[in-house]
Amino acid sequence: MNMNKAEAIIRLTRIEHSAMLAVAVIVAEIITRALPGAPVLVLSLATPIFVSMGAFALNDYFDVAADTVNKMRRPLVVGAMNRDEALAIGAGTLLVGIAASLFINLPALVTAIVFAIIAVLYSYRLKDMPLVGNIFIALSMAIPFIYGDFVVAGALRQSIVVIAVVVFLSGLAREIHGMMRDYAGDVKARRTRNFVRMIGAKRASYAALALYIGAIMASAYMFFYTAPFAYNAVYLIPIIAVDAALLCLSLGYIGKPSRRFFDSARNASLAAMAASILVFLAAALVYIRI
Repeated sequence: MNMNKAEAIIRLTRIEHSAMLAVAVIVAEIITRALPGAPVLVLSLATPIFVSMGAFALNDYFDVAADTVNKMRRPLVVGAMNRDEALAIGAGTLLVGIAASLFINLPALVTAIVFAIIAVLYSYRLKDMPLVGNIFIALSMAIPFIYGDFVVAGALRQSIVVIAVVVFLSGLAREIHGMMRDYAGDVKARRTRNFVRMIGAKRASYAALALYIGAIMASAYMFFYTAPFAYNAVYLIPIIAVDAALLCLSLGYIGKPSRRFFDSARNASLAAMAASILVFLAAALVYIRI
């Protein structure tokens, strides 16, 4: 597989994930009805973008053996860059993300530092601890909403907390599915005793399904009780489609899914979660009462 340096960096840092996190921060800031000025807005977006890039780069640095066993088409596996380059990119982007929060406020800075430290620990060791590393990844999907609230309000609103719960539950379910997909490499290369190895793939698939159902119930709660989503058609109609897609994907993991299913489901679940964030954004901007 031919991959130039620019493409290698994009794949190493998973920039598409950074874009999702940046939108999540904007959603939180809009819901508070207190968008910061342009300089602070740019800095508030830089933190999740660069911290996420650094976390993914370091994950590939530590995980190259497992990725090779799993035949992942990643830069270090195909030789598009070396481990020293990945380490430099990971460390550099983490520092940039932390530095951006230095000019916002103390809660934002502390949040950035804590998650940068845990990101390093995750790639190095936490990933091999049953559910601990996966909980961190799920939190990293939810924390941008809380971070955005800290940027403009310095405190948490109920609507932000409920959104964070929805994203956390969905993210943890997706992580369990990821463990099922990467099981061979994680066991052979890292000798990890993860959640799937401990309880088996069948039980793990049911646990993920239960988490997705919990997220769907929380998204339904938002429609009835949480502004600006309560009785908002802009929220209800697309979120039903997103919830249905995630539920169908989760059901597909029950049984003996093929490698092709794993690959397509990974992209589809990421697209569904990205769509849910866009739904939150649209509902925060436009209200059409049902």
